[in-house]
Amino acid sequence: MTGASVPPAPAATIVIFGATGDLMRRLLIPALTNLCFDGLLSEDLRVIGVALREGDDESLRATLDEFAPQTQCWQRLRQRTSYLSGDFTGECVYRQLEQRLGDCDAAFYLATPPQFFGVIVDRLADAGLMDERDGHFRRVVIEKPFGHDLESARALNRRILARVRESQVYRIDHFLGKETVQNILVARFGNAWLEAVWNHRYIDHVQISAAEAIGVGTRGAFYDSTGALRDMVPNHLMQLLSMIAMEPPYSFEAEVIRDEKAKLLRAVRHITPQEARSDAVRGQYAAGEVDGQGIPAYLETPHVQPDSATETYVALKLMVDTWRWTGVPFYLRTGKALAARDTEIVVTFNPVPYATFREAPVAHLPANQLVFQIQPNEGIDLDFLVKRPGPQVEAVPVALDFAYADKFTVAHRTGYETLLYDMMMGDQTLFQRADQIEAGWAVVQPLLDAWANGDGVLEEYAPGTSGPGAAEALIARDGRQWHKLGRGSS
Repeated sequence: MTGASVPPAPAATIVIFGATGDLMRRLLIPALTNLCFDGLLSEDLRVIGVALREGDDESLRATLDEFAPQTQCWQRLRQRTSYLSGDFTGECVYRQLEQRLGDCDAAFYLATPPQFFGVIVDRLADAGLMDERDGHFRRVVIEKPFGHDLESARALNRRILARVRESQVYRIDHFLGKETVQNILVARFGNAWLEAVWNHRYIDHVQISAAEAIGVGTRGAFYDSTGALRDMVPNHLMQLLSMIAMEPPYSFEAEVIRDEKAKLLRAVRHITPQEARSDAVRGQYAAGEVDGQGIPAYLETPHVQPDSATETYVALKLMVDTWRWTGVPFYLRTGKALAARDTEIVVTFNPVPYATFREAPVAHLPANQLVFQIQPNEGIDLDFLVKRPGPQVEAVPVALDFAYADKFTVAHRTGYETLLYDMMMGDQTLFQRADQIEAGWAVVQPLLDAWANGDGVLEEYAPGTSGPGAAEALIARDGRQWHKLGRGSS
């Protein structure tokens, strides 16, 4: 993002609940500092951090110094950052906020555990802090996880939307701030040749992977009550699925795009109890090493129950019941302690129906693939066939590689810059609407029910591998194989 032709966000105050947590220090403040460097923040932007810990303005600023880019931008923003200590489940904090805010534009960022989302919105509404008067906006930004199953997500939506309008709610998913994720829409709808083949007649299957090389680490208590499925699939992976498979919007207006994404998610075929056993895999990592670093078994992680059946890996096969995608399987996988950190979407095209190349049977020719590399190194790769130099006609695979870092300045970005800017500008395109949230949970709810009833084997896998053997069997059963993890991340 550059500020060359983009207007700065309006003057506003961002109130961050949970200001002493990692999200504020490691992601939000660096992102705001980057926006300031890009000229996309008003000089009058203020930040108010709210948390229970005792402290004052200077103590909060000092904790942020370690993580904020040490630039003049941070020094200016630092002076406009203040702290409010108090219990945000009570009323006192909100009375003080009312005095500090007055009638200014304001956004409330809930960087808190999810059990506080509903109560904070209630307290904000009770105090009149969500009332929009005289053209001033009041918005609330809600982190994931948004619910822990379909019913809790519906209940949280009902609670929030009983107090504020949908137009005031920004359910944030940091994956959608990645440049490559946003570029999916441009690549699809800005290139006529690509959209022409974006259907079941030319595409064999799609893989969506979100792999981490690290284990659970210090997040044992959270992870043991969540697991890989809840943590990643109904939000991150469903958002990637909707962007890669949605129908062309008639405009790039926020509600038009969100309508198409919601329609796509509703078209994902719900897994039956039988398919929950055959088309989904769950695994849990044992002790081992990744890149020479020892990783204790998940069951040996602090704050994890010694007999835990929580999955650290999940893979599943989904079908999308639309004209465009009939018969095309979507394979999703995510996990911890895998061979590489790698988030990508791999679109594999149908093989050529016939080839006359000598000593190159068509069955052995690799299919064309388009790879959207989302992290760690954002870019797009296109694998296709060319003739090897020499007297014989021999087809060999090559790649056209585009890396964002080679063409644009993208270093030191957190992924939150675009999302924070859009929120302040009132653009909800990259934020999830209530129906999208619920549609994502509806896809995984049959799996949650099946696993709660004891269905589904929990398979152990070694750290540093691509996951459980059953995941390889899941895709091999259809005559396909997973894209190698880490191929595009070096």
